Amino acid sequence: MTDWTLRALRAALLGLAAFAGGAYAQDKGTLDPKPLPPLANPSSPGTPARELFGRAEEGAPLRPDPIGFYSRGCLAGGEPLPINGPHWQVMRLSRNRNWGHPNLIAFLKQYTAKAAKESGWPGLLIGDMSQPRGGPMLSGHASHQIGLDADIWLAPMPNRELTREEREDMMSTDVVRDDRLDVRPDVWSDGHVAVIRAAAMDPGVQRIFVNAAIKRALCRVAQGESWMRKVRPMWGHNYHFHIRLFCPNGSNCRDQDPTPAGDGCDASLAWWFRDEIIHPKGGPSKSWPPMTMAGLPAACREVLRAK
Repeated sequence: MTDWTLRALRAALLGLAAFAGGAYAQDKGTLDPKPLPPLANPSSPGTPARELFGRAEEGAPLRPDPIGFYSRGCLAGGEPLPINGPHWQVMRLSRNRNWGHPNLIAFLKQYTAKAAKESGWPGLLIGDMSQPRGGPMLSGHASHQIGLDADIWLAPMPNRELTREEREDMMSTDVVRDDRLDVRPDVWSDGHVAVIRAAAMDPGVQRIFVNAAIKRALCRVAQGESWMRKVRPMWGHNYHFHIRLFCPNGSNCRDQDPTPAGDGCDASLAWWFRDEIIHPKGGPSKSWPPMTMAGLPAACREVLRAK
């Protein structure tokens, strides 16, 4: 086995861990969320940051600012996306993860209307965004920490208002075949293409993460189109796709590296379908101790303290 293959396998296992949010996105919520118990010593340097940010119930009353990086930061001045809109409904309300930077809130309001019009869907179902003050989450995502990420379910919004129970229990649609090599022809549609295209064509969108099988399906109909450069294959993401916005000008946020040149329909896509990548062998991937406040930008302490 070559060194390159070993590195690829290692990356595959790490990717499965870092982007395990695809499975968590389908975890059911609850109609009776219980408040988390107080921490015995919240000021201890060893307290996981996720325990602190996971207990914040409201946004930090500060000037809006996404602080740090998408997977290592926090959110000042976050706003909640209303749970109902003309062309959207928020799912899993018990998680309280429908918060974002004002740029993300404005984007979703505009984008959902465009996506509904172009797809013919009544609207979109919105999954996890960020916690009220961003930061690491108690479960699920490695990213979604600075209020510029949002998950969109791969299922049309029903043409009615969902009940609270439905929002906690209803499942999205798995659009990927069991063999992970392509999409399911019985559920994949032109509407799916339209809602992803509508997001990717927005200049404020930096990246869109989709399952590699979805990228393969998009390449069949949109190879060579400029927006395809933003659509990147990633582990999981067979029930939803992930939209990431650019950092606002003047913010304390660091953008992800630019997307590679080209439409991504070349040999780089074929790599994702190697058997050792689809079916990695060996034990669980390496884990690290949970991030503490020392691993986040210093400004995140002020975000937690703000009242």
